[in-house]
Amino acid sequence: MKKLISVISLILCLALVFGACANTADNETTTTAEETTAAAEKAAINLGMLKGPTGMGAASLLEKDALGTANADYELTLAASPDVFTSALLSGEIDIAAIPVNVAATLYAKSQGKVQILAVNTLGVLYLMDNTGEIKSVSDLKGKTIFSAGQGTTTEYVLNYILAENGIDAEKDVTIEYAAEHAEVLTQAVAGKYSVVLLPEPFVTQLKSKDAGFNTCIDLTAEWEKLGGGSLTMGCVAVRTEFAENNPEAVSAFLKDYEESISFVNENTEDAAALIEKYEIAAAAIAKTALPNCNITFLAGEEMKTNVSAYLEILHGFSEASVGGSVPGDEFYYIGE
Repeated sequence: MKKLISVISLILCLALVFGACANTADNETTTTAEETTAAAEKAAINLGMLKGPTGMGAASLLEKDALGTANADYELTLAASPDVFTSALLSGEIDIAAIPVNVAATLYAKSQGKVQILAVNTLGVLYLMDNTGEIKSVSDLKGKTIFSAGQGTTTEYVLNYILAENGIDAEKDVTIEYAAEHAEVLTQAVAGKYSVVLLPEPFVTQLKSKDAGFNTCIDLTAEWEKLGGGSLTMGCVAVRTEFAENNPEAVSAFLKDYEESISFVNENTEDAAALIEKYEIAAAAIAKTALPNCNITFLAGEEMKTNVSAYLEILHGFSEASVGGSVPGDEFYYIGE
């Protein structure tokens, strides 16, 4: 009888052990299934980002995407010029892309509303530099020669607007010469051919590293804001209207990821610079020095609309073509819930 009781006890113990193991396996299977389902439910977004300041704000987003901790799954296209994204947005190859604000407005007009602006990601990154020490204010530019790139773009319009509002005629009171690219402006300045140049970051940092005689004398963003025209909202992320209408949750996930990424980049310069180089947006050494002057920001909703509409009104006053013929209406702005 004692032997029988021992055998029965042993059988009961083994049954409990195997039962517990089975429950654990079931729980693990359930947890894995839930995690797989959650991952599968993440929205897929074809994202276009630019090298340089406009793309730097996305560095943390890209790292989270690689680690699988982002709120959406991103398929990245990295380009040196926004031209790559203009046709891709209209064709549906790209869902969300970083482009200049006025380019977004032009695409909106050209496509009859197939593109909207989601958020402003970059304020002005344009700086006047000189190696004479004579330029202390905008009025000191009178009679000078300025070498710049970007003729026929917002660079020209912003410079001319600031000059005009300070009583300087861009055609009579100064000489403005244009190069095809910012890199050429940098090269000519280092070669000693020009004393006053207009450059964006990170070319400003590069020029200082190559020629310590050049210093930043005028921040065009600060000058713009002095004139009461709101923020100098030059860079943005735009979205295909159809994608936004059909995938509002995906858009919300992106905006959350992007705002968090921009905050990280602005608050963690050294770590951000390493990520910026990792994702081939810019060299870490350049990014580390340039970031404080890149004016990376996040403006969405009504704040975005207020500042962008004021900016586009000013550009329209210089060139209707610069904004697609007319200043876009309310439908241009993705406000969300």
